[in-house]
Amino acid sequence: MSDESGLSYFDLQAYIGTTKHMGGFETTQRLIDLCHVGQDTHVLDVGCGVGATACYLAKAYGCRVAGVDLRASMVALSEERARREGVEEQVQFRVADAQDLPFGEAQFDVVLCESVATFVADKAQVARELARVTRPGGYVGLNEEIWLQSPPPAELIAFARRTWDIEHDLPTAEGWVAILEEAGLREVTAQTYKFEARRESTQLKRYHPADMLRMVYRTLVLYMRSADFRAYMKGRYRLPKGLFEYWGYALFVGRKREKEA
Repeated sequence: MSDESGLSYFDLQAYIGTTKHMGGFETTQRLIDLCHVGQDTHVLDVGCGVGATACYLAKAYGCRVAGVDLRASMVALSEERARREGVEEQVQFRVADAQDLPFGEAQFDVVLCESVATFVADKAQVARELARVTRPGGYVGLNEEIWLQSPPPAELIAFARRTWDIEHDLPTAEGWVAILEEAGLREVTAQTYKFEARRESTQLKRYHPADMLRMVYRTLVLYMRSADFRAYMKGRYRLPKGLFEYWGYALFVGRKREKEA
């Protein structure tokens, strides 16, 4: 969905060259730890965005990583990042839909998915695909938006749709857990979070100074040149009262069931 200006939240991210996950890099690191990523782990990053997490995993852990994203522009930015980081031999990227992953069954030790299933109508299909490509005993980890209280006021639902292109119903933490269990995962845990400015600021740790300069430059140029972008930003300047009493996010981690003997 795009608003009346014709601008899309995800198209803007692709143009600016950023990937936004709730909770910043600190929360991504927590998800990585919960999924027990190590040097010998084969990881799939679903919705890899600009490749920041995938390249970090390759450099920090020495593991192999595959990244997929629905937008070819994001995949191109990810490949460029991998070359700059010197991890192009460890990381491969391709265009793919989270609802139809182009991999055979049981290929990955860990599958990560951050701020992806939130935007898909058929969340159960995404969960089934994540579980399908995970090896028995492997981990599936999600970082997804939730309603902390349900039902939320109608004006908050409208704001989320207009601001973040969240067109479809958003589950509670309990709803997400049920979806993952139905997909064949066990020992599913949920850690819920409210918005916290300090934690969100760790988003900067995903990027090098050159990345930040490039993003700031592109944002400023777009703001100066595009009336649509100025209108887009103006419409998102004020947050609705009580938003963060209802709006939050959670980490979900489950293990793929072992095959029956």
